[in-house]
Parts: sequence; C-alpha cells; structure tokens
Amino acid sequence: MASRKILIIEDDKELSHITELELAHEGFSVATAFDGREGMEKIESEKPDMVLLDVMLPRLSGLEILRKLRNELNSDLPVILVTARGETIDKVDGLNSGADDYIAKPFKIEELLARMNAVLRRTQKSAKSVFLKNGEIQMVADEMKVSFKNDALELSKNEFLLLKYFLENIGKILTRDDIIRTVWGEYCYIEENSVDVYVRHLRSKFGDNIIKTVRGMGYIMQKLD
Repeated sequence: MASRKILIIEDDKELSHITELELAHEGFSVATAFDGREGMEKIESEKPDMVLLDVMLPRLSGLEILRKLRNELNSDLPVILVTARGETIDKVDGLNSGADDYIAKPFKIEELLARMNAVLRRTQKSAKSVFLKNGEIQMVADEMKVSFKNDALELSKNEFLLLKYFLENIGKILTRDDIIRTVWGEYCYIEENSVDVYVRHLRSKFGDNIIKTVRGMGYIMQKLD
C-alpha cells in the first residue's frame, strides 16, 4: 500500500523539519510549505491525504486556507490545525471553519500521530456506502449528499458527520461526549459548547423540532413520518 502523503504548512522551519523527519520515520510521505500561499499551491500540486496547518502563517493565515478549502473548493481534505496560542476562541473558530482536529504547540510526536491516525480512520469510515433517511431528510453517505424536502443541501464535513450520527441513532439520546468522540475523535479535546454550535447549525437547516435537547444528558433526533 502506498504511504500516506502529509503536507506540513508551517513557517517555523525548524519545527517543520523535525516534524517531517518524525513522520517520515513513521512511514509517511511528507511535503512542506512555509507560508499560506505556497501551502495552497502545494495542496493543488501534491494532492496530500492530510494537511497539518499552522494557524499563524504569513501571506495567508491557516483559517483563511481552511475556509477556502471548505467553502470555495468544497474539499473534505482532512486538516489538523496547529496553534501556538491555545485559546478557546482559536479552537472554536478552527473547528467551526471545518478543521477535523487541532493540536497545540509544543506537542509530542506521539500525540500528533494519535490524532492523525484517529482523523484518517474517521474519514475513511465516513466513506462507507450507506443510505440513511428520517422523514424528508435523506443522506447518501458514500457521496456525502444530503437533501431535505427534495432540495439538495450543502453541509460542512463536521455537520455531515454529526447528522449521520443522529440518523444512525434516531430516537436515542446522544451525550455531548458521545458526539465529540464520534464526530471529532476520541483524541480531540474540544469544548462541549462546540457541539451545541453544530446542533444549532443543523436545526437552522432542518427545523428546531427535529433535534431535541434532553436537559442534563444531551440530544435526541425525533423519528419523523
């Protein structure tokens, strides 16, 4: 099997080089870029399987790159954000912009590898062929297609994974911890209010009554006729 290609977009050349060596030692193929614009060019030319994306980059920030990928290019390329600041607002902004996970500097290579492998497993899993339905909500999982009342909808990657999890568990209470582990991965430590944000996104698309809040427990998707 061909090795996975990882693109590191990081302006700290020493950190980039160390990470490159560690990942190459683990069997990954690695490409690097040192500013945002070069990073966008490498995404196009290198066709990576995953991007390790620094938030603070010259010429084009990590969040700008992420928004271009998700909103303009409609790409579901797995992205792990790398931030030195570690502030909650940065993590929430990144996750809301479509990041699959994040890791704060300085990090241990063991943690980075665990997060990378979790994201790769999760994105592979989401590609299984599954047709899901609840009332007028329909999903073709292997094509990442969703429709509501026969109108096609565009969802971000995490919105899609969250909706898929609800559709797979209609009538069951899902805790925030369950949702975080399934949608973002067990190694992704995000604030629980990020789950609430994504639930609000789904409610805005499908109606407030489809996903109910169960006080003190989590959320439940109602079975629709």
